[in-house]
Amino acid sequence: MDRIPIIKVGDFLLVSIQVDMHDRLVMSLQDDLTTQVVKARAKGVLIDISSLDVVDSFIGRMLGNMASMTRVLGAEAVVVGMRPAVATTIVELGLSLTNVRTALDVDKGMAVLRALVNPAGDEGGHGSGQN
Repeated sequence: MDRIPIIKVGDFLLVSIQVDMHDRLVMSLQDDLTTQVVKARAKGVLIDISSLDVVDSFIGRMLGNMASMTRVLGAEAVVVGMRPAVATTIVELGLSLTNVRTALDVDKGMAVLRALVNPAGDEGGHGSGQN
């Protein structure tokens, strides 16, 4: 069975979907991603869907579910690279991705994750109020 690679980049996980998704593959990705979030103690997950040409209702819902599950496990999630046709399809299917943060590309998505994880801009953790 095919697997989508999940790459650790600092405190974040990067998921770059480079193949056409089918139901079994997206279910496997969801399981792998939640396992890796816990194992890596990730603070954020970036899901790059820029290679996806088509998203059906199941895949669209699963993207939203993955973002929600990631948050429940203590990490922020951002979906990047959504093509206009995919966005149109998601809207036409009536899918509500209101809880899913999005960004245009990987660079912007990483900036969003950094801002969510470190809102005060405190890079070294100094002045965190710990005694």
